[in-house]
Amino acid sequence: MRTTVTLDPDVADQLKQIMKHRKTTFEEAVNSTLRKGLSSGVGPRPYEVPSYPLGLKPGIDGDRIIHHIDETADRSRLEKMGYDL
Repeated sequence: MRTTVTLDPDVADQLKQIMKHRKTTFEEAVNSTLRKGLSSGVGPRPYEVPSYPLGLKPGIDGDRIIHHIDETADRSRLEKMGYDL
């Protein structure tokens, strides 16, 4: 397949080095380099979410914080509706 590709200068320089080292053509250098890269099985790195310490006091269960927030919000809504809690 014939195609046109624009290479960054550093990539073109590396391909020229491969051609010189292996005593091969530009086409062979490009194809072998692409094959190696495509067959490496390395895909994009998964996105990592940074984590930070919450600074919770001893005895506070961090896993239950959302539950407590939901309970407080529910209680507030019920009080606004006139329920006596």
